[in-house]
Amino acid sequence: MPKPDKGAPPRASPPHTPPPGTESEAEAADEAGVSAVEMGTYKCCIFFTRRFALGDTTTPEDVRVLFSRFAGGSPYMGADDLRRYLAAWGGADGEVAEQVVDRVLQDRSRTPRFGRPALTVDDFMHFLFSEDLNPPLRHSKVHQDMNAPLSHYFIYTGHNSYLTGNQLSSDCSDAPIIKALQIGVRVIELDIWPNSSKDDIDVLHGRTLTAPVSLIKCLRSIKEYAFVASPYPVIITLEDHLTPDLQAKVAKMVLEVFGDILYYPESKHLQEFPSPEALKGRVLLSTKPPKEYLEAKGGTMKDREIEPQFKKGEREEAAWGVEVPDIQDEMQIADRSEDDILYHERGLDDNDSQKVCKHAAPEYKHLITIKAGKPKGALVDALKNDPDKVRRLSLSEQELAKVAARNGPNIVRDMEEHFG
Repeated sequence: MPKPDKGAPPRASPPHTPPPGTESEAEAADEAGVSAVEMGTYKCCIFFTRRFALGDTTTPEDVRVLFSRFAGGSPYMGADDLRRYLAAWGGADGEVAEQVVDRVLQDRSRTPRFGRPALTVDDFMHFLFSEDLNPPLRHSKVHQDMNAPLSHYFIYTGHNSYLTGNQLSSDCSDAPIIKALQIGVRVIELDIWPNSSKDDIDVLHGRTLTAPVSLIKCLRSIKEYAFVASPYPVIITLEDHLTPDLQAKVAKMVLEVFGDILYYPESKHLQEFPSPEALKGRVLLSTKPPKEYLEAKGGTMKDREIEPQFKKGEREEAAWGVEVPDIQDEMQIADRSEDDILYHERGLDDNDSQKVCKHAAPEYKHLITIKAGKPKGALVDALKNDPDKVRRLSLSEQELAKVAARNGPNIVRDMEEHFG
């Protein structure tokens, strides 16, 4: 979750962050050749194995430029060349450089040419991605500034955190949640549904054969293990498929389990998220609207007539995470309340949605700190910051890439204040 430290020198390994090279260096690197085709071995039908060439056969250009720069344009990088690279990026000495060259050649089963150990661009690539030879930099404590708004940071996020296996038939359990928290995951996702008797809440992957686990068990495990790996806040994302009466029950559970460590804003909307430092030891809730109709308890007859409007395709795509067909529709929908969105998607008017909102559980909504946002107007305007509140947008990777090609600066600016 920590924000990247712009002042710290990059470590040796990331091939995507080398110093920029000149065009002549790139041309020299081209002469050094491209990486040989890597082979993968797979077991087939238990009885025999087959080897397949991996798809990416070309060393990235930035790696070739970096190699050429420190190899002086030569197709080979000797220990002295590697020493200069390590001194510039990793602080290692010449003796270490010689050991690295020998180890890389040994790992790749290559015999040095002309009796002098040297690396090719492929060998250099192997070194960059070797966890043994070029491990990540380790810090005994957080050294970045953790006082910026929470939305300014990358956050270690889980998906379907409760699943023990595949998304169709595995068991749901708190065990994967515990494991995730033990390795430092800060966002836990829970899909919450009514249980079979409609009087309690289960966590499961909807419309599948996954066996459920009770919500209360998951919440208790989250509280117990939330801060074993990190003191920074844990965000629980609820994919909510509940009726208002069960939402009220969730609110009661959350308050009873987390008590004072549950953070939620006093005002209706936050203008800025608190910092990770300010939220140490706290738990936050986040939610986005469900994509299915669930009859509100005490709803009108007109409410009860909505269900037949579900189309077959909508039933199949009602589970959370379905890719939206249009980016503007997604962003306009994002801020609607859990009940409002259901009626909007069924083509109902505002009066209908307002009726349903009257049935919503106020305690539950009040506990949601990271809420979905409703960008207004055209797409360009929708990506502008709203000074009155911060929000969360849920965009598919495909749609995000499409919009970024046209409105990249707006997205970057918007995400400085909001979650996405």
